[in-house]
Amino acid sequence: MAEPDRWRHMASAPRDGSRILVTIRAVEQGPAEVDLAYWSNGDRFGAEGWRASDSSPGQIIEYAEPELKCWMPLPTVDVNRAAMPTPWEGEDEQNLDGSGI
Repeated sequence: MAEPDRWRHMASAPRDGSRILVTIRAVEQGPAEVDLAYWSNGDRFGAEGWRASDSSPGQIIEYAEPELKCWMPLPTVDVNRAAMPTPWEGEDEQNLDGSGI
């Protein structure tokens, strides 16, 4: 995949169950964050949608579409880089995901 360390529009995020990094929008309760998430087609534990990868049956952490600003594929292993990338902090006017609240 070209340019793996680049934030992308949520509209282009894979909905095949693969894990990706997402930027969760800043809210009154806190700043923007990065989380590991995946698309779920829905099951007996929850509806179709984005879920945090640390969800488990009975404790599903779901994200509404407007909560997620952008995504990027998981980075390749790099021993010189031990931390998650920083969240996207650009202006919302750029509409990375084509939506706004």
